[in-house]
Amino acid sequence: MADRMMTGAQRLDDVLGGGLPRDGITLIVGLPGSGKTILAQQCAFANARADRPALYLSTVSEPLEKLLRFGQTLTFFKPTEVGKSVFYEDLGVILQEGGLSRVLDGVRGLIRERRPAMIVIDSFKALRVYATDDADFRRFLHGLAGLFSAYPVTTLWVGEYGEEEIVLAPEFAVADAIIALGDVGVAERTARALQVQKLRGGDFLSGKHAYRLSSSGVTVFPRLADPRDATDYSLGEVRCRSGIAALDDMLKDGFWPGSSILLAGPTGVGKTLMGLSFVFHGAREGDPGLVATMQENPAQLERAAQQFGWSMIEDGITLLYRSPVDLYLDEWVYELLDLVEATGARRVLIDSLGDLQGAASDVTRFREYLYSLTQRCSRRGVSLLMTYEVPELYGLTRLSEHNVSHLADNVVLLRFRESGRAVSRTLTVLKSRAGGHDVRVREFEISTGGITLTSSPS
Repeated sequence: MADRMMTGAQRLDDVLGGGLPRDGITLIVGLPGSGKTILAQQCAFANARADRPALYLSTVSEPLEKLLRFGQTLTFFKPTEVGKSVFYEDLGVILQEGGLSRVLDGVRGLIRERRPAMIVIDSFKALRVYATDDADFRRFLHGLAGLFSAYPVTTLWVGEYGEEEIVLAPEFAVADAIIALGDVGVAERTARALQVQKLRGGDFLSGKHAYRLSSSGVTVFPRLADPRDATDYSLGEVRCRSGIAALDDMLKDGFWPGSSILLAGPTGVGKTLMGLSFVFHGAREGDPGLVATMQENPAQLERAAQQFGWSMIEDGITLLYRSPVDLYLDEWVYELLDLVEATGARRVLIDSLGDLQGAASDVTRFREYLYSLTQRCSRRGVSLLMTYEVPELYGLTRLSEHNVSHLADNVVLLRFRESGRAVSRTLTVLKSRAGGHDVRVREFEISTGGITLTSSPS
């Protein structure tokens, strides 16, 4: 967009509705360690050109030498551009010797000399202590804002502001945009979250968006909460067989393409096996498959598959394995969608929803992500099978604590049944949207030949 500037983080640009306000003032705020300086430098290098450089001004928060030393550990930091398209200047000496008035003169001189497209002041909050009183600081703010409005320059003010200061500090009234970096609690863990709190004259994605810090800089994962889309889209008319004859028969010859399937049951009943059968059968029928698991590592999964004559490698199945211990739901869902796009996957297994639920910040967010994911897969013609573990081994009083079953097109329940001294497995199709199904309870057994029915329906 002509009135926006890149941040160097594509998905942050999406959150901002196209990028930073061009020739405006953006405040990047957050507590120590939240990644403010990394983001500011990322923005600077993304926009710097020899004829319109970026000017990075340090104050008294961190020494300039330290900024440069840590900056060189980041992949976007190009040492050869320092002094050519990115200029670092230390305002600390000027500030300590002459106060805010000298800073204003110094910035004016640097603008005339460098003609920058972007200016970063880090830390802006540190300037406040050099004002004699509130009125003095407000005069400085007025002069600085007037200086920037007289030149075509985009400015970033970086500072360690708390939430209460955003309401009271006068610099926030001057700013055209405010980006807040911080943490949110997720069960016993914390996750990084970014929020756009102000964007003058533009639309942006509301809410808190997860982000990670790495040697690549700040990577943002916008909050996935798709609105209802009533536009038509076409799906195939040929049903997708799961590779499990018993289940396909109960579903009147399989699933509709692009549908979502919730496969629920207690531990050890065969959910993962049924999910793998669905993906491997599809791969051998020409539908590329993707398995996203938090349950078993690649070696365990390959060993389990080989018992039934399958191979992740030979059958061309794409694997997305992430540990549930440090799982960012926001990051994971974008990884999954990117892999679906890159591999052309037509069948996806998620094993299991319980691990994703544990990584969600709250129940509402989990349902928003699940709704958005199922809708995006459906519109791409991707059939999605999700396993869900229920706590009861035998009797079942409810399927889910968080009302996720209604989001699936098909719901299949696997259970154990006690019969004398023996335990058997049963299969029931509870729901099949836009299609008929057999509602009876069927017993089945698992062998190296797969899953087969063992008794008459009950």
